[in-house]
Amino acid sequence: MSRSDPAPQSPAPADRSASPDPADRSASPTPAGRSTVPTPAARSGPSVPASADGDPGTTPPPANGEELGTTVAALADDELDRAGRRRIFGRLVDQVRARGGVRLLKPKAALRWLTDVVAEIAPHVPIRDRETLLRHFDGLDGDVLAERLVRNATRATAGVGAAGGGVAAVEWVATPTLLSAPVLLAAETVAVVAIELKLIGELHEAYGVALPGATGQRATMLLRSWAAQRGVNPLLPGVGVGAVLGTAARNELRDRLLRRFGRNLTTLGPFLTGAAVAAFLNGRATRGLGNRIREDLRQHPPAIGG
Repeated sequence: MSRSDPAPQSPAPADRSASPDPADRSASPTPAGRSTVPTPAARSGPSVPASADGDPGTTPPPANGEELGTTVAALADDELDRAGRRRIFGRLVDQVRARGGVRLLKPKAALRWLTDVVAEIAPHVPIRDRETLLRHFDGLDGDVLAERLVRNATRATAGVGAAGGGVAAVEWVATPTLLSAPVLLAAETVAVVAIELKLIGELHEAYGVALPGATGQRATMLLRSWAAQRGVNPLLPGVGVGAVLGTAARNELRDRLLRRFGRNLTTLGPFLTGAAVAAFLNGRATRGLGNRIREDLRQHPPAIGG
């Protein structure tokens, strides 16, 4: 509504009436649908996903990472079927391409970008509390509930590997493009880490070792637990109070991401071999992580402190 103020000044210089900028602004109230075409579309939250699919790299996503967080949260859903997981993974690939850009083509920059994005999406990963888990799994508790959580997470990461391998298979059938490989690997890594962060958080809930603090502090503890592949001891002094991802923990997270990123290279196998191998390796790695966290949580106290 504030754009109607410059209107009285526009009739004075008659020669400038043909300039496109004022004319477009004065006509904007009538064709409301056309307002999403120019650059303001990149600033409006709801229209970003549609424009990112069509114009990768030209319309940056929101700086707060909510779009990526929403997508990885949907991928972490236990009840997501194969077609839904493939569709949402395709959306994640588009978002990673639009956001990462040329940085993903440089190894060091790509690893820094990946570390930043994983730290950014961690608070958006949905973790069910103990009461919700008991209700959702019909009263299963303890080791039985933990086994079910590990099984579901294993299937989910295997499904992400299969989806990524399917996308890579299309690239092999068409002209293989090396430029799309880093984007695909980064998207798969982000998706798998999100699912495993959810697994770690819910295993703590299943064993009655809920993580303290606000959402951001819990996310930091989950990242440290994932990087170290160990459980969190919330009883140690300082846990949950001003928890931050310090330099040492960030380096550990970066190194763990590098290993995960390298393992995901199997996704790029020709035809559907990449899908099969990536699904197997992702599932095996997730089950191994889940079993290590379970071992820690059976002991009192677990391994990781503040």
